[in-house]
Amino acid sequence: MTANLSLPLAELLSHTADAVQAVRQGHSLNDALDRCPADARPGTQALSFQVLRWLGCAQAARAWLAPKAPPPPVDALVLSALALLWPGGEAPYAAHTLVDQAVSAARQRHKASAPFINAVLRRFLRERDAIVEAAGRDLAAAHNHPAWWIKRLKVDWPEQWQALLEANNHRAPMTLRVNARRSTAAQYLERLREAGLGGQAFGTHTVVLDLPVPVTRLPGFAEGDVSVQDAAAQLAAPLLIGDGLPAGARVLDACAAPGGKTAHLLELADLDVLALDSDPARLARIDDTLGRLSLKARTVAADAGDTAAWWDGQAFDAILLDAPCSASGIVRRHPDVRWLRRPSDITTLSDTQARLLDALWPILAPGGRLLYCTCSVFKAEGQHQIDAFLQRRSDAILAKHPPSPGHLLPLPDNGSKAATPLLGASPDGFFYALLQKR
Repeated sequence: MTANLSLPLAELLSHTADAVQAVRQGHSLNDALDRCPADARPGTQALSFQVLRWLGCAQAARAWLAPKAPPPPVDALVLSALALLWPGGEAPYAAHTLVDQAVSAARQRHKASAPFINAVLRRFLRERDAIVEAAGRDLAAAHNHPAWWIKRLKVDWPEQWQALLEANNHRAPMTLRVNARRSTAAQYLERLREAGLGGQAFGTHTVVLDLPVPVTRLPGFAEGDVSVQDAAAQLAAPLLIGDGLPAGARVLDACAAPGGKTAHLLELADLDVLALDSDPARLARIDDTLGRLSLKARTVAADAGDTAAWWDGQAFDAILLDAPCSASGIVRRHPDVRWLRRPSDITTLSDTQARLLDALWPILAPGGRLLYCTCSVFKAEGQHQIDAFLQRRSDAILAKHPPSPGHLLPLPDNGSKAATPLLGASPDGFFYALLQKR
């Protein structure tokens, strides 16, 4: 874990507690970090990631030590400190330093809470072995995921559920997509070595860095030579293009922000791409991405499912539907997701996915292809969704060339579930189904 150690730990702990409190109240970690002072943001993010990965343990420990929850700001600070004190964590601080600085942070945030926090944390250190053992008997604490999430994984992946939960509590690699119009992965590795960075090539244009770095350290990033994109997400563009779409083919990227897949399509082929997103602010990120890469696409702020509001009546040769989902496949990169989701969200999201599929299928040209994908490992958002769609549409079939990968798991060997071209790249969890219109 990398933190800005030039700032006082008490200050970072206070900002971390604010972020954790925001997540527990239903706000995304990204939004919380945006409100953090710029100089404290890197360190706060690093500590927040660690806390959210061990939050289940911390919640169980606090319930043991203080059954009556303190006020939310105090509780968030206690939970943050307990998570960072948990055995096996990565916090780069000694236990006595963490306790001392947590008490200092309490004095700044809520002075009257300082004795309470001091007593709770010191008791935790005295009784840590017993508390850790007790936490291990609690499902959510043992795996640091909500109980409903764990139960759903057990049903969907009876052989891999434990490995999936374990993988979610580790950092994902930083993966790059080399601009196919300019270079290859092997050539870019040489540029990395010259810049003092190491990595490994997977396929023609994918590079996994040995260690994550700011994008400003990547050779040619500002000039559009390379982008940051997970290996699983890099499958979308080549799957949709397949053996080749004709130059100028009309392609719809239906839920396009932040624009990585839109850009990848244009790096691989000369296409007429329309990129939609319902959020104008997120749409601006697509324009920024395309501008950095010197690529062009039409961008429109619209609900892809409301085709009457934006479609010009001309059918598309190919459609990419990266549908809104639970993001259960990218928990390594977004550890707040597991705590933000509720069981009812899966039903709501599944309904949205079905609505988008049904709305977009009629505007696909006969013989055209629609690639449905989600960054989810839940089958309700993947295989079950497509099985239901194929039952509804007699003119839809799974394309044979290239074959649909189906569910990809965020495990180095894909959980021994099936062969994948990403073995070794430790990709995110994804689902892909390539549909063809008869």
